[in-house]
Parts: sequence; structure tokens; C-alpha cells
Amino acid sequence: MKKILLAFDGTHYSQAALDFAFQLHQQAPIFLTGAFLPQVDYSALWSYSVGNEAGSVIPSAEESTSREIHQNTSRFTDYCKKHEIPFKIHRAYMNFALPELKKESRFADLLIVSSQEFYKQAGTELSNYYLKNILHELECPLIVMPEKKMKAGNNIIAYDGSASAMYAIKQFAYLFPEWAGNPTTVVYATPQQGNEWPYETEIREFISAHFKNAVWQRLVIPSKDFFTSWLMEKNNSILVTGSFGRSGLSMLFRRSFVTEAVNEHYMPVFIAHQHT
Repeated sequence: MKKILLAFDGTHYSQAALDFAFQLHQQAPIFLTGAFLPQVDYSALWSYSVGNEAGSVIPSAEESTSREIHQNTSRFTDYCKKHEIPFKIHRAYMNFALPELKKESRFADLLIVSSQEFYKQAGTELSNYYLKNILHELECPLIVMPEKKMKAGNNIIAYDGSASAMYAIKQFAYLFPEWAGNPTTVVYATPQQGNEWPYETEIREFISAHFKNAVWQRLVIPSKDFFTSWLMEKNNSILVTGSFGRSGLSMLFRRSFVTEAVNEHYMPVFIAHQHT
């Protein structure tokens, strides 16, 4: 059984994220924790460190927001009961200390987040900085869900030979062995012709051990827009990527490709950050 943390921000209720959690539950049982956070400035939300004093909390929401959050927790409860998903809700959502959410991620297999509000500045340099801060603070992998119901029937694995990319691929393989038989594209993006696959023998051995229906695609990418367009053609897919690196495809990520993909709602994005 996987322990999944699902974060809702403000008054936004993401049915798509909840439906995705149910998809996971249908494939392999999960325990779902719903965290309902007041609507605040999320760029400041992640600036708190895990070690902050208990006094560092999100400001209380307005009374009208409080009612909407209460309604959303009721909807969440009804949905989980109807679909027989074991669950719990954070009751102290009106003064939810951010270190608590970070602590929850330490004891969770996966965090799912969704909403246009959460990533309202996606695609900007600030958002890249913001996303990196989130990844630095989280202690479990993250799936960012688009604001529409989607089925992740295909895996797209972004590979550049880095330790960051391999960490994400491993986490994805270990968390979702039930997706091992899905069509899988391992993509190596490079800005120029002639580059060999980094550690080709080793990565092919690992992929063949975990994904039974994999194809390999090397893309010469003149710009991040080319890769974005390529991604948009991949329906019902989930993108697997490491956190921001320094070479190959990761350089494209640093220039906001991941945040753009999130903002434009192309597909679910699985991101795993290795803490050192």
C-alpha cells in the first residue's frame, strides 16, 4: 500500500487530482491524506524551513474561505468513502504549520499537487526558482497534475545520464511497478548531432529490467519549444524527470520547460529530487 499526500490550495478543489489518486488506488491500494491549505501567497509558503518554530504558520483564512474549505473536505470525505479509499484529513487546516506539510512528505511515498493558483507564475524565472525551492523542501517525489482528467497510460522518461535523472527513474520504477508494462519512451534530448547516449549500456540494462515495453528516442532539440511541441503530441502520458541539473535535457528544464509543461497542462509530471 502506498501512502499518498494530496494537497489542495485555497478554495480550489481539484477533481482531476482526486480522480488520478483513485486511478492509483485501482491499480495498487493507497492510503490518502488530504491537506487543505488556506489560500495564501504560495511563493512565501515554501520559504519556511522545516526547522522553523511552531509559530511559523499560514495566516488564517477569511470566514468565507473557511466555509469553502469545509465544503471541500466534505466532498473529499464523501469521494473517498464512495470509492473505498482509506484516508485521513488534516484537521488543523486553518493554521496549518508549513513544517507539518514538509514533515508529512517525509513519511509519504508521493505528493500530488494541482491547481492553476498553485503554479500561477509557472513558466517564469521566478517559478523556476520557486519550483526548485519546493523540490528542495520536499522529502518525497512529486506529481504535478493538470487541471483535467487524464489517464497516464504511457511513460515518457527523460534521460540525460545525470544522477538526478537516474534517481527519478528509479523512484518511478519502484513506486509504480504496475506501470512497468505500459508503453515507455526513453528520450535523450541533445542540442546537437552526434552525441552518444550517456552510459548507454548501463541505462539500457536498467530500463530493460523494469520496463518491458520500452522504445528509445534520441532528439536533436534546437530549442525548448521543440521538445514542448513533441510532448504535446503524447496523449495519456506521464513525464518522468529529475530535478534541475546542469547538462543535456536538464539545461532545457532549467530554462522553464518543466514549469511550462505544468502551466500548459500537457500531462502529469513526476519529479523526484535527491537530497544530499
